[in-house]
Amino acid sequence: MSAIGVEQESSAGGDAPSPFDRIRFVLVAPAHAGNIGAAARAIRTMGFRRLDVVSPREPAFAEHPEALAFATHAADVLHTAARHETLPQALAGARLSFAMTGYAREFGPPLLDLRQAAARAAALLRDGPGEVAFVFGPERTGLTNEDVERCGACCAIAADASAASLNLAQAVQVAAYECRLALAGGAIDARLRPFDEAPPASHERIEAMFTHLERALVAIGYLDPAQPKRLMPRLRRLLARAQPTDAEVDILRGIAAAIIERRTERAGRKQSRR
Repeated sequence: MSAIGVEQESSAGGDAPSPFDRIRFVLVAPAHAGNIGAAARAIRTMGFRRLDVVSPREPAFAEHPEALAFATHAADVLHTAARHETLPQALAGARLSFAMTGYAREFGPPLLDLRQAAARAAALLRDGPGEVAFVFGPERTGLTNEDVERCGACCAIAADASAASLNLAQAVQVAAYECRLALAGGAIDARLRPFDEAPPASHERIEAMFTHLERALVAIGYLDPAQPKRLMPRLRRLLARAQPTDAEVDILRGIAAAIIERRTERAGRKQSRR
């Protein structure tokens, strides 16, 4: 045990990355450099090192004195943290993404308890390739609805309803702890992976699928681009519950391509008759 009571992780042999290196903790628009440093320390004490920061108020957070002070023995995590302009950039390569929010959103993905989310993440990391992202919002406002909709699931930390707000770094610490327990636990509730299906498709493939589906819905007149209402967010919520695999994404995109092709052919025939 280390001086702070956390077992140190030993590097796995070979070229395969450790499951601990395939979970990233994403901070969206953090306002205080100190919180970034504290988050770096939080994940490092649990054996993780992947910290991604989206549009921070302090761009040079890795060198900020307050961040370094709060990072303590995790300055390496702070210095290797990836900085992104947008959340989709930070989610690139992730097959599972959890929006850390204290309540379910009307059009957001399904809400899971943090322990369930950590178990699902561990199952994916043990069963095959892919990465997992836990996404945290700004200190004062939390994640926007748009950011939540970009993730595959919502995730809540069970807390007293009368005082449920956690500091950003505290929330990161709890999430990292649950992930550590899940990765070390071995047995996973079979209900999370009932048929040993393939892992979910990556964030990039999911986003491309929604773009393709939206084009198809516009082509058949089901979606009015001038008045889209909440059709696409509702569709995102529906498919987030399904956690589509690569093969399932290909099926949906094939349907969308067929719709677009058929509408284009009909339009061409009408044009040739004139």
